[in-house]
Amino acid sequence: MLTPTPTLDASLPRQFSTFDTLPEALDYAAKGTRGINVYDAKGNLIEAVSYAELRDRAVAIAYQLQALGLNAGDTVALIAETSSDFVAAFMGAQYLAVLPVPLPLPTSFGGRDGYVDQLRRQMKSCGARAAIGPDGMLDLLSDAARSMNLAFCGTPAQMEQVDAKPVQLPKLHTQQVAYLQYSSGSTRFPHGVMVTHRAVMSNCHGQGYHGVQLGETDRSVACPPFYHDNGLVGMLLTCMTCQTSVDFIATESFARRPMQWLRLISENENTSVSYSPTFGFDICARRANTSMLEDLDLSRWRVAGNGGDMIRPDVMQAFTDRFRPVGFDPSAFMPSYGLAECVLAVSFMPKGKGIMCDMVEEDTLTGDPISHRGQAAKARGMNGRRNGYTNQVPRYRAVVNCGVPLPDLEVEIRTTDDVVLSEKEIGRIVVRGPAVMRGYFNDEESTRAVLSEDGWLDTGDMGYMMDGCLYVVGRVKDMIIVNGRNHWPQDIEWAVEQLPGLRSGDIAAISITNERGEEIPAVLVQCRPSDPESQEQLRAQVRNKVQSETGIAVQVELVPPRTLPRTSSGKLSRSKARDRFISGGIIPLAAAS
Repeated sequence: MLTPTPTLDASLPRQFSTFDTLPEALDYAAKGTRGINVYDAKGNLIEAVSYAELRDRAVAIAYQLQALGLNAGDTVALIAETSSDFVAAFMGAQYLAVLPVPLPLPTSFGGRDGYVDQLRRQMKSCGARAAIGPDGMLDLLSDAARSMNLAFCGTPAQMEQVDAKPVQLPKLHTQQVAYLQYSSGSTRFPHGVMVTHRAVMSNCHGQGYHGVQLGETDRSVACPPFYHDNGLVGMLLTCMTCQTSVDFIATESFARRPMQWLRLISENENTSVSYSPTFGFDICARRANTSMLEDLDLSRWRVAGNGGDMIRPDVMQAFTDRFRPVGFDPSAFMPSYGLAECVLAVSFMPKGKGIMCDMVEEDTLTGDPISHRGQAAKARGMNGRRNGYTNQVPRYRAVVNCGVPLPDLEVEIRTTDDVVLSEKEIGRIVVRGPAVMRGYFNDEESTRAVLSEDGWLDTGDMGYMMDGCLYVVGRVKDMIIVNGRNHWPQDIEWAVEQLPGLRSGDIAAISITNERGEEIPAVLVQCRPSDPESQEQLRAQVRNKVQSETGIAVQVELVPPRTLPRTSSGKLSRSKARDRFISGGIIPLAAAS
């Protein structure tokens, strides 16, 4: 019978990611007894692997990759299944100085062809020399790799059959690129973030020591996928480099049975650290019934981290109301802010503070950076005294305090002309420090667009600083986030453009806020037919096409021809289209009629 790796281990003094490279960190963790554990949707332990065993498997894979002809700097595509096979392959590449590239699992939407095409684009973008994926996906992986002339394309079991002998592994240095992190929603225009060993070690130290402050009795419980920076760095690499045992439940298992996530936390006899985007807390609060709360004990949940998308206070309050009776303490909430271009984490709310909000006039949250109105900017702790901020104070929005930037990161708020703004002034969030990416892999143009010569990263987000804390109000970029996943608007528009009678420039993919205050995707489509029947048919075609190509359910708004605004160079301006639509400057055909 399997038993999970232990939480406590007095034999190995903890080091908080104070290593030069990831293999050095795993070598140290392998001296102890902790490790990773994988559970299925029913809560059954299906894998319990110590860091010592992971190290041995990783070194064996490094020898096998070398036998296949891979060398330092080559890339290996890894389908990011929640399993020890992925972790061993990821670390095996590290030992050989080969760059692992975690790639997503298929979703239930988009179909086989769409997923294969996504894999093919990302594999070509990173120049993969080999590809490894789970047994059930070998045919998909093989189709994606067709005509790429890979040195290996197969399963972990097939990799084990590669005849290899021990070789001298290369000496790594801190400035080497450790892996490539692809933005989770990028399909047509993939952006591989180059993360160095120094960057990931700096960020893991910041998370483990300054952020969640991992202790001897802490055990992590994780459901984000390994192809997302939160799952890879926040839950896997931070735990490994800080010698913490971690329990994983696959994201698809969480989607089927979200309460199993909370049961794993409840069954931990020590203290738990676990993160989720807002939608994870939302699903649990909505699906939990009285019988599901029986035998649940969340009193030892020390850090309930939330990040990965905009944090909604009303959802956090609903979660608190639902689970306070079984011991959940809302002061465990730890809002944070980060992005893959900075490995993961930028700021953390100090532990024990919970969710705090600043009330800001809606008018100050749109348009050019302007000073936000301080008279309504009193921060409140979300401890059950107050709920539904936005509907109690008309025309004001609750902006969540995302905490204090990590000590080795500089954060500034700037105008579009790079003028540094003062406190309570809204502008672009820029970051500088050792965790900032080297750049986008083989994409100098995109790198120059966001990374200055003196090391400042334009995050693409807007926010402001107040009392040393960062408040994030929205995205300068056009990125659309749905249930914690990023989606590029270009991908949505590209799908719609394939419909007969539509062309580039006829479609703008944007995000809007619905009646519940949730961010949802919408597609503005310039419509030429004037009869209602044809218009309704077009709406259905657009909805179905976007759903089949991207897996996103969108709100379709038909607008008159020549309505969507363009830049001075003739390109579609999504930001202007969104502002005009929200303000009533663009009137949908249904409303106009």
